[in-house]
Amino acid sequence: MMEQAKSMSPSWKARIAGLCYLLSGLAFSFAEFSVCGKLIIAGDAAATARNIVAHQTLFRLGFAAELIETVLFIAVTWFFLSLFKPVNKSLAWLAAFFSLTGCTVYVLGSLLHLAPLILLGGAPYLSVFKQDQLQAMALAILALRAQADNIYMVFFGCYNFLFGCLIVRSTFLPRILGVFLAFAGLAYQTFLWPPLAASLFSVFVGPAGALGELSLVFWLLVFGVNTQKWQQQADAAGSGG
Repeated sequence: MMEQAKSMSPSWKARIAGLCYLLSGLAFSFAEFSVCGKLIIAGDAAATARNIVAHQTLFRLGFAAELIETVLFIAVTWFFLSLFKPVNKSLAWLAAFFSLTGCTVYVLGSLLHLAPLILLGGAPYLSVFKQDQLQAMALAILALRAQADNIYMVFFGCYNFLFGCLIVRSTFLPRILGVFLAFAGLAYQTFLWPPLAASLFSVFVGPAGALGELSLVFWLLVFGVNTQKWQQQADAAGSGG
């Protein structure tokens, strides 16, 4: 299967990467907004605990979506690496490093998603704790998970910025897509200080991310890449990708 993937045309690689990118984003949106955004009530441990216990299936689906999202984005990283090595091999590998490191952080943080189900599951060995203590611990763990998500967004922003630079330096994709993606990557660096990211999300971070990522996904799905120009750049670099 890996050999078959390597033999794909650059345009097909781009379209598959775009599809995986889109599906990964949809999985992320479901987990963050349709699950965590609805069930987790900031500062209210009791309400959060009631929501999780009452919607355990939905809460578990959120965890599954996070895993699916990560697998899909690893695929995106592989396809992008294959496409952009002819542009600058070292920069492409560095971008892939940031992506895979971010994916690792995200998966480790996602494991914390399951902890409230254990704490609120009513196991006999947890009877030494009062109910309000278990609820507080569950919310604290979810807060820790949110911090892991913030770290992931910083790595993801570095990945976007570097691949934006690669797009600008490429000849087979419109350079403006790279400018938009690099701008999104810079916007995601606000997650280094989460309160700043939260205050700017609706007016800056969210719109910048949507512009950068959605414009790239749209172009990849509809147009792919210019295969002739990609091959010319690959030949000039002395590598077929």
